[in-house]
Amino acid sequence: MKKLLIIGFVWPEPNSTAAGFRMIQLVDLFKKNGFAVTFACAASKTKKSFDLRKLNIETIDILLNDSGFNSLVKEINPDVVLFDRFLTEEQFGWRIAESCPDAIRFLDTEDLHFLRHARQVAYQNNEIITSNHLKNDLAKREIASIYRCDLTLIISKYEMKLLKKTFKIDKSLLFYLPFLLNKINLETIHISPAFEDRQHFISIGNFKHEPNWNSVQYLKEIIWPLIHEKLPEAQLHVYGAYTTEKALQLQNKKEGFIIKGWAESAKEVFMNAKVCLAPLQFGAGLKGKLIDAMLYGTPSVTTKIGAEAMHDKLPWNGFIADNPNEFALKSVELYINKNLWKKSQKNGIKIINTCYSKEKYEQKLLNKIEYTQINCVELRLKNFTGSMLLHHTIQSTKYMSKWIEEKNKLE
Repeated sequence: MKKLLIIGFVWPEPNSTAAGFRMIQLVDLFKKNGFAVTFACAASKTKKSFDLRKLNIETIDILLNDSGFNSLVKEINPDVVLFDRFLTEEQFGWRIAESCPDAIRFLDTEDLHFLRHARQVAYQNNEIITSNHLKNDLAKREIASIYRCDLTLIISKYEMKLLKKTFKIDKSLLFYLPFLLNKINLETIHISPAFEDRQHFISIGNFKHEPNWNSVQYLKEIIWPLIHEKLPEAQLHVYGAYTTEKALQLQNKKEGFIIKGWAESAKEVFMNAKVCLAPLQFGAGLKGKLIDAMLYGTPSVTTKIGAEAMHDKLPWNGFIADNPNEFALKSVELYINKNLWKKSQKNGIKIINTCYSKEKYEQKLLNKIEYTQINCVELRLKNFTGSMLLHHTIQSTKYMSKWIEEKNKLE
């Protein structure tokens, strides 16, 4: 049985974040295909952390800057190591390279952190994003991590293109892997609540995630007043994990702006709502909330950033609008027009079935893993930039980590 070691920056929270949702998909993929999976993490568990033991996954608490990790991974002796984002690879990648040099090292970017950061900076400065924004210090770190790994999983075709065209990264180092979903039967439309049985708008997203928090503020200040003027009886229910006091202060029942907080069942929330609103102003990757909207038959209105790389030019399951007035008008139209709503619902099912085929992408990934293992020596020789970066990382990060470890012993 092959062994997979996943090193997580946090314990996965599939009901709180898209990153957690994706991680459980990856765990399920490897378990189903005969891998013994171990998940290691230095973060503390939360009440929302998924119990990986339900999937028969061994879990290990690890420490940062601790040489005991080296002994641990030698004992596990993994065939494949998966880092759940570049921050994890920075901390533990050199230890894996030293202790288990034959293990294939994979990076799952979740989304490109440097792209999300660049867009946020440009938005806050009211600037059009340029290559100057993109080529930031975070990009240097994240792209260095991509080079040090044997393969990097990229969730968005837009991000694949950006890495290949703008940053000239060889396509052999990158692998496109979107969310992995089962096909939806069109008959499920008749099972889910009908147009007449649904009411109100929803917005959903982890409040710790800056694009989501900004989106809620934008809804409150700009979008919702325009919708509320046209539909005074409708409400906007705002859901999200880690609801802050600042978020709670936005509630205004008179205006129909209701902060609901944590959703015990995202499926139930979506299936009872008529329209999902996601006016994202910056961000990256694929948006879990918009995937959920399609899965549960809830049309949505979002921005170009929100819909980016999510539908392969297929008609959206609702509308895409960046102008706030247009966004509000389309939201109202979708809310009151039954035929348009039903058509949008069907569009969402077609997007899921066309763009997120679990069968298609699972097999491609397994084939790529096998190819990488067989040709590992040759591929690493070809990736000289990665070897060079790994060499210098081991020299610098290794001794910094050892210094911190010794310092901690004295405290």
